[in-house]
Amino acid sequence: MNRTVRSVATSLAVGFAMYFAARGVWWIEQPTGPLLMVAAIGLYLVVVNAAILWDSATSVRMPLWVALVTLASSVLIPILVTLSLDPLTLTAPFATWYIGALGLVGIVCIVRRRFVIGWLVVLVLVVASSAYLGFFVALSLGLVGSFMWVAVAHLLVMFWDRAVRDTERLAGIQQAVSAWHATQQVRQKERRLRTQFALAVAGPVLSRAVASRGALDAEERLQARLAEGRLRDELRGADLLNDAVRDAIEDARRHGAVVTVFDEGGLDDVDEARRAVIRDELARVLRDADAERWIIRAARDPLTAVTVVGRAGAGGQSDDDAVDVFHEIPREATEH
Repeated sequence: MNRTVRSVATSLAVGFAMYFAARGVWWIEQPTGPLLMVAAIGLYLVVVNAAILWDSATSVRMPLWVALVTLASSVLIPILVTLSLDPLTLTAPFATWYIGALGLVGIVCIVRRRFVIGWLVVLVLVVASSAYLGFFVALSLGLVGSFMWVAVAHLLVMFWDRAVRDTERLAGIQQAVSAWHATQQVRQKERRLRTQFALAVAGPVLSRAVASRGALDAEERLQARLAEGRLRDELRGADLLNDAVRDAIEDARRHGAVVTVFDEGGLDDVDEARRAVIRDELARVLRDADAERWIIRAARDPLTAVTVVGRAGAGGQSDDDAVDVFHEIPREATEH
């Protein structure tokens, strides 16, 4: 679509340039200096086509040197046209072709994002036509139209650029939303798989407990407690778990510890590589210390991803200060 709009605009600009050049050639009275008129027309054709086409396939913005040459040529063209004509024919239609022609040059500069150069071309046109024809005469011969078309072109370019920026921003937002949805779907699938795995492990033990109406031996009771704990961990803190963390938690429970896992979104917005490091550090903390009660919490905190607390007592108000282990795992990797 953008390529089509650009090609249509380029074709229109070249077509109008040829029209204004033809007006200058189609003189009804012989200029006193025809070579000067031909030179003005030739210079205009070279400059306007360079302004339209030079590097247009690779960049919308006109090269600076082309813009400066265009501005210099806009000063020379009215002078050459005026010097080539008799003073009595300066207001003839073929003699005032440069008013519309330089207006087109200003439009091209605006469209190719050389706004200052475009308005300087208009300023040169106003000064030159006022000096050679008179200000009000120039207004009646097309100066108003040239000015208005440049102003309209400037407004259209501003609106177009804003629309492009808004479209790019909306596209970026849509991509971010799509990526977020994809990530959530992957995580939901992962949670379902983990829950199914936990149920597969806990199901037989829990079925045995129901069938026997709780009449289990010591080993079966331990397996039931471990299965119930694993099922609870998978439901409450799936993002905190990997095989190493699961094994560490199971070892702590086999030694009689009470382990509670809370995932409150502490690993949200943490990339997967960092999550793996956090999980490995959590498993290492659980293995390197002994406690009768472990509390593992992943809260929404800007600095800390996971807090691990190990208490000596299994509960009660008397052990509020009996903290054997207090370890915080940061969200971001720290340099040692």
